[in-house]
Amino acid sequence: MKKTILLFIFFAICSTITAEDGHNLWLRYETLNKAHVIAPKGGKTMQIAIDELKKYWNGKDIKLIIDKSLKNDDGFIYDADSICSHSEIGLLYGVYEALRTQQLSTSSNAGGYSAPKYSRRILNHWDNLDGSIERGYAGKSIFFSSRLKSYDWEKRIIEYARANASIGINGSVLNNVNASPKILTKEYLDSIRNIADIIRPYGIKVYLSVNFGSPMALGYTKTADPLDVTVKNWWINKVNEIYSLIPDFGGFLVKANSEGQPGPFDYGRTHADGANMLADALAPHKGIVMWRSFVYGAKHKGEDRVKQALNEFQDLDGKFRNNVILQSKNGPLDFQPREPYAPIFDNMKHTKQMAEFQITQEYTGQSKHLVYLATMWKEFFSYVSPDCLVGIAGVSNIGDDINWCGHPFSQANWYAFGRLAWDPSLSADLIAHEWIQQTFGQNINEYAIGDMMLTSREACVDYMMPLGLHHIFAFDHHYGPQPDGYKAEYPIEWCPVYYHKADKNGVGFDRSSKGTNAVSQYREPYRSMFDNLQTCPDEYLLWFHHVPWDYKLRNGDTLWDELCGLYYRGIEQVVSFQKIWQDAQPYVDGERWSKVNMLLQVQLDNAKEWRDYTLRYFQTFSKQPIKYDFTGVSFMPISVSSKLKQ
Repeated sequence: MKKTILLFIFFAICSTITAEDGHNLWLRYETLNKAHVIAPKGGKTMQIAIDELKKYWNGKDIKLIIDKSLKNDDGFIYDADSICSHSEIGLLYGVYEALRTQQLSTSSNAGGYSAPKYSRRILNHWDNLDGSIERGYAGKSIFFSSRLKSYDWEKRIIEYARANASIGINGSVLNNVNASPKILTKEYLDSIRNIADIIRPYGIKVYLSVNFGSPMALGYTKTADPLDVTVKNWWINKVNEIYSLIPDFGGFLVKANSEGQPGPFDYGRTHADGANMLADALAPHKGIVMWRSFVYGAKHKGEDRVKQALNEFQDLDGKFRNNVILQSKNGPLDFQPREPYAPIFDNMKHTKQMAEFQITQEYTGQSKHLVYLATMWKEFFSYVSPDCLVGIAGVSNIGDDINWCGHPFSQANWYAFGRLAWDPSLSADLIAHEWIQQTFGQNINEYAIGDMMLTSREACVDYMMPLGLHHIFAFDHHYGPQPDGYKAEYPIEWCPVYYHKADKNGVGFDRSSKGTNAVSQYREPYRSMFDNLQTCPDEYLLWFHHVPWDYKLRNGDTLWDELCGLYYRGIEQVVSFQKIWQDAQPYVDGERWSKVNMLLQVQLDNAKEWRDYTLRYFQTFSKQPIKYDFTGVSFMPISVSSKLKQ
């Protein structure tokens, strides 16, 4: 009898689960059409707010109130029967907060004033004009893809804007930082105007990445020297043209003198010269320049790569225009599964700064692995005060796949970015539980799924690069291990062997005061803590120190034993994820459950490959045993990579 009842419950639950492709993200509101909305006359944004409430609000009467005595900061007051703000977009944010609260099983968030920490909460899309996406793992560009017909294209852009507005994102850089000069031609600017018109009612400004050499590349000038009058005038005219088409255009994002991109160094000028020239053109229109600090190999070639950004910019502190913002990655290298925070945030005291997170999973499994990144970003904020920043940027993980992000759980990273950009004090735990309830409903075991999400980034670090190992990915595509990687034709800082420096004596990159002295760029107490092998946190150990294989860690294990144990622990974590997901099957629609189940197997297989390949390679140096079979593993002969230790 008991078995029969359980079977009945199981099939009853399954019968309520409809087919689901993930396209609706976390916006799975039940259509009610019962609310009476009282609102003043307004524009398109007001109408969107009204329509959302009329369709989805579960109450009867609700008022939308414009109160000009409130701050004009996108904030709102949400009470049980009213939403009040200085602006229409603030009201729309309040509407989405009300609908979010309605979906959640937690107590109401109504009653207080909610405003974003930052006025600039921006997605950086690395979309190319041919529709491809650099480091994109979810299909083609939604902006430039020819796969979407006109009607479907506009519908997709509206859905994109709505999703962003629901989590407070208010800016989109539409194209790749490795920018084509063609983005500034009339053909593409007309297309950009159409996108801007569609997303504007949702409070989203359009920004563009620009190639610093555009006027010369397009044939209008003989140089791109930022101090040349003809170059200055070309940019002034181009900016005026853009604003005539897009009056609320946000400004430019620039990658200059990095990885082959043109920049002011080509003419003996500084980053400040280049950024200020563009800033002067944008200033009359209140536009901004986001100038990326991701530069290496320009003026400091051969220097420890993690030191180069600060060394190229620290002498320019205070020399940038007021509408220039220095945009820096959260870590000093390149979006690794774990990095210490970038010390540039400690040192640029007189320059506006914004942090750049990577939502797309370039180094964390490329939307094949379940890796929840909010824990990484919260780790960054534990070292870098949100108060020292003026904005947050995130490299988007969005493509034209039906579920937007490739992996169903990768959607959580888009969601988490928006929530943290609005309020960086929110916990990764809270955000995960919000997303789970809104995405999978109330029946799923949100605590088990939440634990899976919250431990997933640490699992990724364990089976890829524990104890501070970093950048030992396969060349170019950055998927899978290649700790033996070396190509003579590549700059050495592109080669994995440069970063681990394994030899018979140990492993790790010595950035202590006895090595490259990268620790000197950090403020106290972190400078001393990282510098001392005895006090350096284990998670950063091999980032800052070259450590003997038999070195005893604080837990009593040798470095080699701990390294092996962590690789195994990462795999065990993925196995536990599979078990949790198996238990969730009755509560998740078949399509999404099967997709995640399949990808968890891919993740497990990849994790085993990381363990086998990496430990076998390092074992050739440590000469110590590992108790497992290395069948099918091959790698570059040691004689090649061992010549490169520096």
